Amino acid sequence: MKLLAIDTSTMLGGVAIMDNNTLVAEARINIKVTHSERLMPEIDHVLAQSGLEITDIDVFAIAIGPGSFTGLRVGLSTIKGLVYATGKKLVAVPTLEAFAWNIPFSQYPVCPLLDARKKEVYAGLFQWTGDSFERILNEQVVGIDRLLSQISGPALFLGEGVLIYRERIEDILGDRAMFAPPQAMVPSPSNVAHLGMKMAEKGDFRDPAGLVPLYLRRSEAEVKLEGTVPIYGQSKAKSHYTG
Repeated sequence: MKLLAIDTSTMLGGVAIMDNNTLVAEARINIKVTHSERLMPEIDHVLAQSGLEITDIDVFAIAIGPGSFTGLRVGLSTIKGLVYATGKKLVAVPTLEAFAWNIPFSQYPVCPLLDARKKEVYAGLFQWTGDSFERILNEQVVGIDRLLSQISGPALFLGEGVLIYRERIEDILGDRAMFAPPQAMVPSPSNVAHLGMKMAEKGDFRDPAGLVPLYLRRSEAEVKLEGTVPIYGQSKAKSHYTG
């Protein structure tokens, strides 16, 4: 079974291809140029380097979030297009769980942190159980102090949130806080492919028609539009007409 995975959850996205349990190819994309401009050319490049056509892929996998609102939308719309065009299957992989796979076999809980802005992080806590990770804390968007109050023992932190909040983590947790090495601080699309393959083997497929990103909170655009959604042709926003 051949699987193509994409991850556009963060500033560093990417594409990976697996053939059963073998990683065939992996490429990463920095979104200083946006995912929408680079994703399809990168998919074409990875396929060409692997000697494959898009029709050779049996299953597509997408990192479903949480993460960048724009990145998640671009990734999901791209993968849906590929699924509809080829008629192949789709699996949706939780971004933070895939990120935790940067540190398999860890004796300590692994805590991936993504910057959610507004002084918050996207976070989860995962414990290695011998052949996979088990959730200790579900994915959440949370302030760093609130998150750390939920962690009672040692934990290993990784992700862009560490770059922002490392000092605060050390202040609160002291020597209970450990940090991944630099090469493990960024997500890997090969982890999305690996977990996607496990899900495909179990038949855990998703219907692309109803699949939406795991945002955890509303976007700024949705918040701003909340008071101006038309109802029966009129806006909910207070009228300033005084004529």
